[in-house]
Amino acid sequence: MTRVSDETHGDDVPAEEGDANQPSGVDTDADSISDADAAVRGIETADADDAVATLDDQAPDDQISAPDAPDQQTPDHDQAHEEQATEDQAPAELPTDLDEHPDDLTDVDTSTVLPPPPGAGQLDPEDTDWWRSAVFYQIYPRSFSDLNGDGVGDLPGVIDKLGYLELLGIDAIWLSPIMRSPMADHGYDVSDPRDIDPLFGDLAVFDELIEEAHDRDIRVTMDLVPNHTSDQHAWFVEALAAEPGSPARERYIFREGRGDNGDEPPNNWHSVFGGPAWTRVTESDGTPGQWYLHIFAAEQPDLNWENPEVFEDLERTLRFWLDRGVDGFRIDVAHGMAKPADLPDMDLSTVGLLQNSDDDPRFNNYAVHEIHRKIRKVIDEYPGAANVGEIWVDDNERFAEYLRPDELHLGFNFRLAKAGFEPAAIRTAIENSLDAVLSVGGTPTWTLSNHDVEREVSRYGDGDVELGIARARAMLLVEMALPGSVFIYNGAELGLPNVDLPDDALQDPVWERSDHAERGRDGCRVPLPWEGTKPPFGFTTAERTWLPIPEDWARFTVEAQLEDVDSTLSLYRQAIEMRYDRPEFTGDTVEWYGAPEGCLAFRRSTGGVICALNVSDAPVPLPPGELLLTSAPLVEGQLPPNAAAWLA
Repeated sequence: MTRVSDETHGDDVPAEEGDANQPSGVDTDADSISDADAAVRGIETADADDAVATLDDQAPDDQISAPDAPDQQTPDHDQAHEEQATEDQAPAELPTDLDEHPDDLTDVDTSTVLPPPPGAGQLDPEDTDWWRSAVFYQIYPRSFSDLNGDGVGDLPGVIDKLGYLELLGIDAIWLSPIMRSPMADHGYDVSDPRDIDPLFGDLAVFDELIEEAHDRDIRVTMDLVPNHTSDQHAWFVEALAAEPGSPARERYIFREGRGDNGDEPPNNWHSVFGGPAWTRVTESDGTPGQWYLHIFAAEQPDLNWENPEVFEDLERTLRFWLDRGVDGFRIDVAHGMAKPADLPDMDLSTVGLLQNSDDDPRFNNYAVHEIHRKIRKVIDEYPGAANVGEIWVDDNERFAEYLRPDELHLGFNFRLAKAGFEPAAIRTAIENSLDAVLSVGGTPTWTLSNHDVEREVSRYGDGDVELGIARARAMLLVEMALPGSVFIYNGAELGLPNVDLPDDALQDPVWERSDHAERGRDGCRVPLPWEGTKPPFGFTTAERTWLPIPEDWARFTVEAQLEDVDSTLSLYRQAIEMRYDRPEFTGDTVEWYGAPEGCLAFRRSTGGVICALNVSDAPVPLPPGELLLTSAPLVEGQLPPNAAAWLA
């Protein structure tokens, strides 16, 4: 794990040597890398403002006053964002006759909403199965690339790096939330689901991103957050001002409290971020009132999916983005949304931050499947679009239910990311992931990390970055050899570790809501290094970044790795290209080989590519076959420890 100080700048840091574990077996075309180098590294950024956003998280109040709620300062709202968009971010003024203006409830300023560009549509409506073997690249927009110089990544920065993504060889990008938000949870608290937050750009820039990505044969998918809204969403502002039992409150989950005076929450549910999952409001007459449910932060009230208005509004959101050419959605908390009618107490002995179990009443209730069927009906009207659900469900039968033909196209599966670097655990994760989709003919998905999970280099290395890099490179070959779709989290292709950030730099609401017991997920969200020898490494022209970048990351930059055929970036490029081009990478199942102790080996059922992984402490012989690619050089013809190989 890399430790950084509060100061993000210092003396120049000389570039270090490349990774000690180098791929062999296939030569990278160094000339092709050089040809694209100018396009990828020619980063022209706008002049930066001297000031950088200051993002200060604060613990949410236990009690919210209805009249004052819209004006409260929300955590993590950076200063530059406020100066740019204070007026735009104010909640919409509610119409006096809601029946005459049903579409105005979530549009901050409907007069400025742009119509879809002429000819907008999905990349290839004829290809309705692209997602079955796609390589998705998750972009955490705040941390990918900043072009306006405020220290926070933006959509122009994404456009600027499309050449890099094309060179990497990915099929589709997945954008973490870019919709309007007060940023209490970095965009997962949406105040207007049909607009772009000014922190990232606007609809015109988004339309440009769609067009330019499609021109490069890259699809664009985006996060959808249907479980909850921001507390600054116009609906919730209206609900706070309304009376108990009113139609406005029926869009959310408001309940009377328990106890003689209703002073206790309606049940014992805890927030995933820590603390109670209920917040009490002060009614308009100044008296303590009802409680509202928020499975996440208090600034993220849960929607009531029993109310038909909720899906009607989501359908408008789906069509708004699909009409603009979006190729699909990653549905946040896809196993959430539906809540049991009686809201039973939960088993507090199993409660953990950012966790849930299969019998957790907060999640995975059967009514959620009808919601997904409704979503699928809309998406099916746009050939070439697909939806991916974030499903934290361990039971294979329950997981498979989400992938029935009329529900999700793909289910985001974390089993491989949760498995330790040990043959039995890896094999079990693979077998379970394949079994989970087999009964419904679904497509398995694989990932080693995302914005909620510690980076694989740190997980596998346990404090030893070099060891973690070697193992992460080996696991890349394991996941890329498997059937189905692969998700790469931005920066994984550079071998980035998690960062041990100083306390005063932390932005994740988990940090405050856990009373500083849990550091949260910021360590895997540090901005990407692009070029140069010191922070901000070409990420921005600002002096400081929203999360500090370690001084010693010069070795990880795209610039340092791009023309190094032995780099982690080059290994990713080779693996992705080979996965597409070689006929051996076909077949929906795998067959297991006998392997020495501390190793595993499998073969794709149809194409026959063989993947061998050595987790032992000594080199081992390889299975017979033509050597295609290794994550590290062979040792006297044998596979070294912490390495993997492909053979045909």
